[in-house]
Amino acid sequence: MLFNTFLFVFAFLPVALLGYFLLSKISLRLSIVFLFLASLGFYIYWNINFLPLLLGSITVNYFIGQWIGREKEARHDNKAKWALITGLVFNLGLLGFFKYFDFFGQSLAWLVGADYTPFNITLPIGISFFTFTQIAYLVDCHVARIREYKTENYGLFVTYFPHLIAGPILHHKDMMPQFDRAESHVFSQGRLTVGTLFFVIGLFKKVILADGVARFVAPVFDLHYASLSVLEAWCGSLAYTFQLYFDFSAYSDMAYGLSYMFGIILPINFNSPYKARSIIDFWRRWHITLSTFLRDYLYIPLGGNRLGATRRHVNLMTTMLLGGLWHGASWTFVIWGALHGIYLIINHAIRHLLGERQNIAITSLGWLFTFIAVVVSWVFFRATSIDTALGILHAMTVGTFHGLPSDSLLGINRIMDIDVCAVWIIVCAATAFFVPNAYGMLGKGILQDVEAKLSGVIGGAVLGAALVITIVLLAISETRGVSEFLYFNF
Repeated sequence: MLFNTFLFVFAFLPVALLGYFLLSKISLRLSIVFLFLASLGFYIYWNINFLPLLLGSITVNYFIGQWIGREKEARHDNKAKWALITGLVFNLGLLGFFKYFDFFGQSLAWLVGADYTPFNITLPIGISFFTFTQIAYLVDCHVARIREYKTENYGLFVTYFPHLIAGPILHHKDMMPQFDRAESHVFSQGRLTVGTLFFVIGLFKKVILADGVARFVAPVFDLHYASLSVLEAWCGSLAYTFQLYFDFSAYSDMAYGLSYMFGIILPINFNSPYKARSIIDFWRRWHITLSTFLRDYLYIPLGGNRLGATRRHVNLMTTMLLGGLWHGASWTFVIWGALHGIYLIINHAIRHLLGERQNIAITSLGWLFTFIAVVVSWVFFRATSIDTALGILHAMTVGTFHGLPSDSLLGINRIMDIDVCAVWIIVCAATAFFVPNAYGMLGKGILQDVEAKLSGVIGGAVLGAALVITIVLLAISETRGVSEFLYFNF
């Protein structure tokens, strides 16, 4: 069930909100159980066949968390360590089988020159997110001696529908206190209005900007990558750069807004990354919960920057390679991760040479080089093969220069309308670079002052206007053909 459909907005969401707040008047635990079951219903709408896998993963991780907690309380650190290892092997084995079995099988067969018939294993939707969420929980149980005693709380923690399919990756300490907070279970018109505004901003980004610029991507990456002009290659690459940006930003805003309606604050996962002035800054803004997970549970345990420059570079590259592989079982994702590993190493080297000096020239050049580097890496991220990516990058650098309006007079066929594509890119760029994001416009965290202003008659008018805009945007989406969010594939 997609966020950008009438079914979700005017059927699932009202029932979920109504049931949650009505049952909260009877029992907080009952409302949590209801929201857990609603989240399961949201998940099985996609494919009921994977419900046993999701429930099995939740059950195993819950009991391993209890196991770790008991051993830590008894000061049996070695047994707790083995319990954690058991949990990691279970989760990574599950993820490895469904996501990487065919990839590693094909790669090994290619290496030894053997034939390989893929098993074509279907990837369960959301498995990367609910697996990483539970890995973080088990590690936190081991390090911080925490564990969740209420089964319904843990089940909701993993399956909570605003985050289940495409993040953010959640942490126990951020979510569990909110589930049990009485204020989260009290309906508020102001809270509903704030959440709806976040949702509408995200819906606009998805339906108008991301889906609007998307039409210029496939002709370049899927059809004509071997015969592109410079302009066509750059248009396609920039179109994808902004499609992915607004698609992921849209999901993040909509998920944040949906959760806010229930009185539960999700961690911020996207914060205007194309305004970043360095790759380091970019990764503090793009998919924030993933980069935080990789830092806390991979980079720092590997030694971080504590063991010298060479070891730091190795740790950075290892982290980014695995971060690339997390996105998909393909060598193009591995190369994407490697590029960002190289970027980060160069960024740290430049910081070592220049220190923290900043001026307009350094800041501007930093932003420009960062953006270009990100665009180049997105080519591999989107391409279906290494050859496709290299062909597009070749066209971007040394391709022929055609694609001008006069081409039609010369009998040159174009794969897209360059002029229209350029307008879309300019609009998207202006929005990404100069317009405040949703958090800048509405705020972040518990926005009590904003909620107070959006209660009563004024709040009702704002909410009504937001719902009208929602209907219009959903009508456009349905007419055009509803598209999934790109991060559903990861």
